[in-house]
Amino acid sequence: MSERPPISPRSPRAALEPERVPPPPRRSERARNPFVIVGNAVITIVLILMLGGGAVYVYGRQMLDAPGPLKEEKIVNIPARSKTRDIADTLQREGVIDISPWAFIGGVFALKASSDLKPGEYAFQKRASLRDVIGTIVEGKVVQHAVTIPEGLTSEQIVGRLSENDIFAGSVREMPREGTLLPETYKFPRGTTRDQVIQRMQQTQKRVLAEIWERRNVDVPVKTPEQLVTLASIVEKETGKPDERSRVAAVFVNRLRQKIKLQSDPTIIYGLVGGKGTLGRPIKRSEIQQPSPYNTYVVDGLPPGPIANPGRASLEAAANPARTRDLFFVADGTGGHAFTETYDQHQKNVAKLRTMEKQIQNDTVEPAADDTPPAAGGPGDPPTATTTKPGAPAKKPTRSAAPARQGTAQSTASPPVVQQ
Repeated sequence: MSERPPISPRSPRAALEPERVPPPPRRSERARNPFVIVGNAVITIVLILMLGGGAVYVYGRQMLDAPGPLKEEKIVNIPARSKTRDIADTLQREGVIDISPWAFIGGVFALKASSDLKPGEYAFQKRASLRDVIGTIVEGKVVQHAVTIPEGLTSEQIVGRLSENDIFAGSVREMPREGTLLPETYKFPRGTTRDQVIQRMQQTQKRVLAEIWERRNVDVPVKTPEQLVTLASIVEKETGKPDERSRVAAVFVNRLRQKIKLQSDPTIIYGLVGGKGTLGRPIKRSEIQQPSPYNTYVVDGLPPGPIANPGRASLEAAANPARTRDLFFVADGTGGHAFTETYDQHQKNVAKLRTMEKQIQNDTVEPAADDTPPAAGGPGDPPTATTTKPGAPAKKPTRSAAPARQGTAQSTASPPVVQQ
């Protein structure tokens, strides 16, 4: 048995008093070293910063990847020379982001995109996150607007259309030469200058023309790519039906081979109004033989230049026309044309057309004879080409009770031979 320490008797008062706690041990000299104290403080601060940085990282990542407020796709234009704060205000005002501008700036800084934000018109997707929004602006994925230039317009008409389109900026400093623009559907971002649009259309036309010229039929009687464009422009103005272009081209190619005047009405109109494109009334009889470098009723062969800007299909048709012997064509009353090799058969087709016109317009009053043919048809009717048989005897044409189409020429010297 262990021996118990002896019990020293104490007074009741002394028993109630707490025992004295022994003093703590003195810190060692090493612990009181200033370097140790500073080191401990630094470690503590680093730990606090790491914990805080981790919390900020988790929060920032959640903010960057959280779905945005957009309920549907939206297009927003960010003006040029906008600063980061301006961009944040624009996005917040348009409802693309629902965070404070400073949070947006922080996100841009976190993604190291401060110097990469680009102005432009952007399409932000539904529920786009902040990361997606910043990424779209950094990558410059601006909205591309589709602009369609129809075939057969003159350069002046094309420039007029570009001037009316508000997605473009600036003005066209110089009118492009006729036939140097390729009508197509192009895509441009908002703010593209009109001169840039013209340059792109010219570059595309050069490339396409070079490709078509390389694979052309060498028997086609054109010597240069420019002459091919001129022939294609006449084909473009004569028909709007895709399946007829090569056959219409064959008619003019056959006439060129046989040294027959082309006698195309659109060339008369271009000689009268130039780049304006439309005459606004029927051709007068006196204008059919009016001297003009473009009037193919007067000049032999092709006119000196294009009368419009032909499309790719008309260029292809002119370079590789159908293999036919056709010399004449006339409207068939259904939107197409009837093609013939002989003048006699062509006259029969003309008679059929007149009969159809009389049946449709049997209540039209016979117009008085004057210097102009019957009134033009409705807007949008294409110009009509009229070709006469070389050396054909003078015959008075049958007067139709139906209104003639825009640009139809009817001469007392000879009946219409080629009509659209």
